[in-house]
Amino acid sequence: MTALKPFAGSSLNSPQRLLAAYESLLARSTRMLACVREHNWFELVEEQSCYVVEVELISKAESAIKLSEAEKEHKAKLLEKILEQDMEIRQRLIERRNQLQKQMGTAQRRRDLARSYGVRKGFDQGAS
Repeated sequence: MTALKPFAGSSLNSPQRLLAAYESLLARSTRMLACVREHNWFELVEEQSCYVVEVELISKAESAIKLSEAEKEHKAKLLEKILEQDMEIRQRLIERRNQLQKQMGTAQRRRDLARSYGVRKGFDQGAS
């Protein structure tokens, strides 16, 4: 999976292009979700960087574009899907963070115990 470059914000000058940008954002969100499900953290960061740029470009262009009711409805459906995926991405990232914190805590306790009891690598605790 390779991150695509963000779309060019200057081309967001019509309702069709704006909706296409939201569809592109949904596609990127889908790739981000796949990355987090596969624990592909490097690709996730790449995709997320482009995602942030795309959101910013859409935000800047959107105020100048008037959408019809049908276009507003289509945009709302796209946003709903994006937000659903965002919730799952966030939940999985929280789970990953908790897992890493647990591992770091375990490693820290081992280091503390080793320091406290003078345990050295290769030390045979069973020998008298």
